[in-house]
Amino acid sequence: MSLAKLGFFAVLATIVAHAPQVANNLDLANRVEASYAETQISPAIPLPVQSKNPELLGVGKILVASRSLGDPHFAQTVILLVQYDADGVVGLILNRRTELPVSLVLGDYKAGKDRSDTVYFGGPVDSQQIWALRKSPTKLDGATQICHGVYQIATKAQLEQTLTDRAAPKAFHVYLGDAGWHVDQLRKEMELGAWFVFPGDAETVFNSDPDFLWPQMIRKTELQMARNEPVDAN
Repeated sequence: MSLAKLGFFAVLATIVAHAPQVANNLDLANRVEASYAETQISPAIPLPVQSKNPELLGVGKILVASRSLGDPHFAQTVILLVQYDADGVVGLILNRRTELPVSLVLGDYKAGKDRSDTVYFGGPVDSQQIWALRKSPTKLDGATQICHGVYQIATKAQLEQTLTDRAAPKAFHVYLGDAGWHVDQLRKEMELGAWFVFPGDAETVFNSDPDFLWPQMIRKTELQMARNEPVDAN
C-alpha cells in the first residue's frame, strides 16, 4: 500500500527528534512494526462489506480490517480516522500496543515522567510522529473533536494540561506513527471489501482490552451481516 506521508503534530514530533532516550526507544517501536510484518494472513476472496458506499467514510469513523486483508501493516487492525479531506486520509491504529512507556516519549514534560502506561503503534507512516487522544464527556477547549467523547490533543499546551490533570490511561492514549491513504485509494479499498465501517465511539477508541478489539468488532460485523441476509422462503 502506497502511503501518503501527512504531517501533523510538528511541535511534538520535534520533542521526540531531540530526545536521545526516546530516539533510542523508537528502535523498539520499529521492531514492533517489523514483528507485525511477520504475521501474514493468507489472501482470500474479499468478504462482502457492511456497505460498499464510500460516502460513509469520514472523520470519526472506525475501519475494521476484513479477515481477508493480507497486508501485514493492517491485518486484524481497528483504525480511527482523524483526518479525511482533499489532502488525504489519516487514521490511528487502536489495537496495537507497544512496550514503550509514555514516560519515555513524553519525559520532557514533568507530569509525564512517571507514566508507566504504554504507547500505541499508530501506523507505519512517520514513526516519530506523536498523536494523542483524550476521552471527555464535555467539550475540551482548543481540542479537536473526532467523534462523541473523543478529542485530539493538538497543541503542546493542551498536552501539558492533560498530563497535569493526570488523565487516566483509560481516557488518554499516545500514539507513534499513523496510517495514511489518498482519498481515492481508501475508497477503492472500501469497494474491494478490505474494510468494514462503523461510527466511532469512546468505548471502542479507549477499549480496556485492545488485544481483543479486532475479534470483537469482526464478530459484530459478521453477526450484522448474517441478520441482513435474506431468508430462504424454502
